[in-house]
Amino acid sequence: MPGKIGLFYASTTGNTESVAQQIENLAAEQVQLHDIAAQGVAAMQEYDALIIGIPTWDFGELQEDWDEYWQVFCGIDFSGKKVALFGLGDQLGYGEWFLDAMGAVNDQVLAAGGEVLVPWPVEGYDFEASKALTADGSHFVGLALDEDCQRSETEARLQQWVPQVLAALLD
Repeated sequence: MPGKIGLFYASTTGNTESVAQQIENLAAEQVQLHDIAAQGVAAMQEYDALIIGIPTWDFGELQEDWDEYWQVFCGIDFSGKKVALFGLGDQLGYGEWFLDAMGAVNDQVLAAGGEVLVPWPVEGYDFEASKALTADGSHFVGLALDEDCQRSETEARLQQWVPQVLAALLD
């Protein structure tokens, strides 16, 4: 859909859904929300610009709806698509795998020809390891959120990140 950004997410506890809705509100009519559990991922092909949200579960695993649609996701051609990512994780309880699922999505988008934009600085986080880091380790590949340990930071981070995403994806 030219002119619109497809925002695809899946949520088990409601945290990722809440963040997706906050992004939709901040993006003011620019975003079309898609819950993967209800709609799958095939409609990603219809957009030139995407925001993709994924929580990391347990020891660096994909959330169950993402896991269910992973093979379909891996079949999508992201050539010419601009993508921004956001991930949710628990940096204290699962610090060895913080946002690993966002790293998996990033790797697949890049492997399928997409361009991942708007990395997020690692300052302000306390984790042991993450597969969602840029090559130099100074940034996450997308917005990092922790609703378990840093819920109070989410709104400010979104207010900073969403305008950057809109500028990058609609440019």
